[in-house]
Amino acid sequence: MAKEVLDVRYMHLYIPVYLFAIWDSYRTTVDLNKIYHLSGKKTDTLKTQKINPFEINYLDKRNPATAVMWAMSIPSTGQLYIHRIAGAFFTLVMAVVLVHYSQFFAGIHYLLLGDSAKSTSVLDKQWLLYIPSFYLFTIYDTYINTVENNKLYELEQRNYLKANYQPKSFKVKKGKKVI
Repeated sequence: MAKEVLDVRYMHLYIPVYLFAIWDSYRTTVDLNKIYHLSGKKTDTLKTQKINPFEINYLDKRNPATAVMWAMSIPSTGQLYIHRIAGAFFTLVMAVVLVHYSQFFAGIHYLLLGDSAKSTSVLDKQWLLYIPSFYLFTIYDTYINTVENNKLYELEQRNYLKANYQPKSFKVKKGKKVI
């Protein structure tokens, strides 16, 4: 009965989305627990997070390799990893449109079954040609945004530490050894 319900064109999208949802839920829970423990030790509030009905977004350092790995599984999951919800939604919609009209997964499915003639006959070559550039762009976009968000995180962290922990009388003497 499960075979009858599954659509061959979308069958291969289910597994990466499911795995990403499990992994991201665990990672977000660990990060939010760390923020909770840090905020409990300080009297001032952290202003590096935003909570609204659609997302919980907070500024932290992300691993670009992990972002690329998720972007390679399904284009929108890399952007979800770095909390770019609007970009992830747009990317997911475009990926589904390209996969649907190109019949990409149906072609892969028949190729894995050994029917190469049916595999090539179901593909729409015009739509299929869009997939490589779209796919590689989403990987590149995810990587670049992860690196830039990490720079922003380091800048915010540096400013926070200077404002709250560095004495006003502290001066850096360039070229002189401080003992």
